[in-house]
Amino acid sequence: MSRTVSPVSGKPYGLAVVCRTWRAPRATVYRRRVPPPLQPPRRPGPVGPMPDAALLAAIRAVLAASPFHGEGHRKVWARLRVAGVRTSKRRVLRLTRENDLLAPSRVGSPRGPRSHDGTIIPETVDAMWGTDLTTTITGEGQVAVFIAVDHCSAECVGIHAAQRATRFEALEPIRQGVGHHFGGFTKNIARGLSVRHDHGSQYMSDAFQKELEFLGIERSPAFVRAPEGNGCAERFIRTLKENLLWVQTFDTVEDLRQALLAFREAYNTTWLIERHGFITPQAFRQKQLQPAALAA
Repeated sequence: MSRTVSPVSGKPYGLAVVCRTWRAPRATVYRRRVPPPLQPPRRPGPVGPMPDAALLAAIRAVLAASPFHGEGHRKVWARLRVAGVRTSKRRVLRLTRENDLLAPSRVGSPRGPRSHDGTIIPETVDAMWGTDLTTTITGEGQVAVFIAVDHCSAECVGIHAAQRATRFEALEPIRQGVGHHFGGFTKNIARGLSVRHDHGSQYMSDAFQKELEFLGIERSPAFVRAPEGNGCAERFIRTLKENLLWVQTFDTVEDLRQALLAFREAYNTTWLIERHGFITPQAFRQKQLQPAALAA
């Protein structure tokens, strides 16, 4: 009725005149109007050569084929590029968010000023390693898991499991890394390497410190109550928990030890490191050491 043209003025009556004549509030008319169907929000511009449905199927295939849990949209985007699927990170983020495929993340609590505000990432491999421990449960009871990680390449250089979290067991990942990357186990063979550790009793013990001194390794303890100073080892432990310790059960300590060795191999050869351009830790080590080998 409000759009009906008046024969006198030649103009539509309008909603205000109609409501005033019928003594109906305009708010009721607006409230009872059927809104047009809402279109799902989308980014303006072209979608690209692959429609959303096909790209979503490719994303699901990448997540299903990955041996790891908790990989975010950036690594999914990187694996798609390796497979020949060219798209943008924002589009991958949108599709994973809309379909509940994003990895769960914890919201941190507000913090005050930090004791450690610098960087712990050196420019070359075998310049600084980080070591730490965590625990898990097996059929034989609680077990300690010790790890050692290269701060530059993020490569796991050593991993070990033992029922007793002693100072001697804490040395095993360091021994594995020194034997593999320095080619032996003699006095001062690892000179130039420093090891970052916390103030746990295993790492502050005389046996641990003296063996580092024998190998020529410089000691680099983190700040007290500042786990970010040992952040490379802490981040690897999170990856280890999300992809192995929290998703599998083990009957014996030996079963756990074999699974840890297999995980180290899979991590070093397939886990993608964003700060290195989404390449694996092993590939980054080979890329960095190749010029030195050619020069020799």
